[in-house]
Amino acid sequence: MNLDKHHVVSTEPTVTATNGSKTRKAVFAAAIGNTLEWYDMAVYAYFAPIISKLFFPSSSAIASLLLTFAVFAVGFIIRPLGAIIFGPYGDRVGRKKALSLAIILMGVSTFVIGILPTYDQIGLLAPILLVAARLAQGLSAGGEWGSNTSFIVEYAKPGKRGFYGSWNQVSTAGGSLLGSIVAAILTNVVTPETLSAWAWRIPFIIGIVICVFGYYLRAKLDETPEFESASKKEQVSKTPLLDLIKKHPKDLFVTFGFTVHWTASFYLLLTYMPSYISNVMKLPYNLALLSNVIVLFFFITIVPFVGALSDKIGRKPLLITSTLGFILLSYPLFSLMSHSGFVMIVLCQMVLAVFLSAFSGPGPAAIAELTSTRIRSSALSIGYNTAVAAFGGTAPFIATYLVSVTDNKLSPTFYVIGCALITFLVLIRLKETFKEPLK
Repeated sequence: MNLDKHHVVSTEPTVTATNGSKTRKAVFAAAIGNTLEWYDMAVYAYFAPIISKLFFPSSSAIASLLLTFAVFAVGFIIRPLGAIIFGPYGDRVGRKKALSLAIILMGVSTFVIGILPTYDQIGLLAPILLVAARLAQGLSAGGEWGSNTSFIVEYAKPGKRGFYGSWNQVSTAGGSLLGSIVAAILTNVVTPETLSAWAWRIPFIIGIVICVFGYYLRAKLDETPEFESASKKEQVSKTPLLDLIKKHPKDLFVTFGFTVHWTASFYLLLTYMPSYISNVMKLPYNLALLSNVIVLFFFITIVPFVGALSDKIGRKPLLITSTLGFILLSYPLFSLMSHSGFVMIVLCQMVLAVFLSAFSGPGPAAIAELTSTRIRSSALSIGYNTAVAAFGGTAPFIATYLVSVTDNKLSPTFYVIGCALITFLVLIRLKETFKEPLK
């Protein structure tokens, strides 16, 4: 009897340590793969001023930039279709397989952008091919976020879903940071003439290397315990898209409304700002990129801490704080930036990054906790990406358009405030989920 008791006591810590190690390994591999995926998606925005001149020549710099951001938006508008394809696929056959396919498509399409001839070389066919490549990127991104969020949160232990889930946003922003660093390095080590001639292609061409490395990481992962458990019990949905629409339509609408503020603030603050600072505030583009690198690094650093905090105090207080912060402070902070130098611009962006982290930290866990395993990948992919297509990918275009038609440097804040208000109204009706098991 004593031996049996001793045996039980001595083996339980080993099992726990092994499970913890497996969880950390899975989350790390998923996060690295996600970083590489979003590097490919984001790098287009950082070279928008160059791409606008090479693929959309015009006598008006604003007109060229608008067309470039319109193509940027195309990659997001197609994302719901990618979500419809990859999301249900992840619910039927597993998160791992969906993620592996998504990164292949992303790597190849990014590489294609890097080798495309320009408008001067092949005329109208150049922007058409650019749109096609962005469509392929959008299809891939449509399947990435929902599947990756499901994967990470389903691997996380109860009581740590906020912390582990936050690494999905760390890796998403990490992809933007990686792209921003590459852009900053290139703009500082080569001349503007060299950058426009051929050096802008480098970040896109290495997309094929990213594709191979990311696929290797994901191919070695195990499926999530939640999905494996559902599979063994024969509870995996054979028609997840149909089940989502017929049995869980509320999950779809909640996920959509939840994402509106998240995506608009993310893409305006972390993707659009280099172009805004350069074209509207008239700072040198290399300084605009440098400020973005600083803010992205700061954002990535604090997100896991906010995610862990949500495991202690709950998701809702932080999520609501984020929306109120953007509603109340966006306009005054943008106003301060418009009359300031480089240092104050960075500080104002960092304040907004704190409020964005209040959403991005608990966000992945909160949104996953609102859905069930049977349709989680579908609900997150479709609801999230539909909101991103409508409010996130279009944000740089809308912001640029607002500035051009109103001649008001602060007009992009009206858009951010409106999006934050929509999500605030959704959040106040949601229940707290941080202590509940996954459905």
